[in-house]
Amino acid sequence: MSVLRILGKASSINVRKVLWTCDEIGIRYEREDWGIGFASTKTPEFLAKNARGLVPVIENEDGILWESNTICRYLAGKYGRTDLLPTDPWSRALVERWMDWQATELNTSWRYAFLALARRIQGYDDPALIAASAGDWNANMIILDRHLSSAGPYAAGEAFTLADIVIGLSVNRWLQTPIERPDLSAVSAYLDRLRERPTYIGHGTNDVA
Repeated sequence: MSVLRILGKASSINVRKVLWTCDEIGIRYEREDWGIGFASTKTPEFLAKNARGLVPVIENEDGILWESNTICRYLAGKYGRTDLLPTDPWSRALVERWMDWQATELNTSWRYAFLALARRIQGYDDPALIAASAGDWNANMIILDRHLSSAGPYAAGEAFTLADIVIGLSVNRWLQTPIERPDLSAVSAYLDRLRERPTYIGHGTNDVA
């Protein structure tokens, strides 16, 4: 079996999903720096692998794959890690529900505020849009807090799964971005649990992209 090749800079939240998943499973990999500040993802070489020009991309004996949450699902399935992604349809749906929520509702809410306040991207400077994005972001975190309070301690219930990798990185991003935040005790306790995992170290806190 060939060594997994991961294309993407380690500071990217989506690349870190894949790196954390690899460390949970124990997969050997080689990572190459691609993205802002490193090799361009707009070159013909990279676009031939992912026409969207985004990281991460993985390559192995099966082929080329992109889209971070999909990659995490694929790796858990390939290596038989049913603890991270169950095969039982109902249990799997509980995990994928929160993975999909992270990729759609949560990501969408934070985008403007994060690009404006953390990355300081030119053109993201409208105070009203920043406030609206931060408000939506906090509203989604309140949803997560209520869920964890009633159905935790992890996103999909009693056990750590792929959902906690993608949600955990998102919680860290929320805490690292300079916005006003409500005090959410269940979310705080949840992140403390994730920080106890050795695999969290190196992937959980370097949130700059």
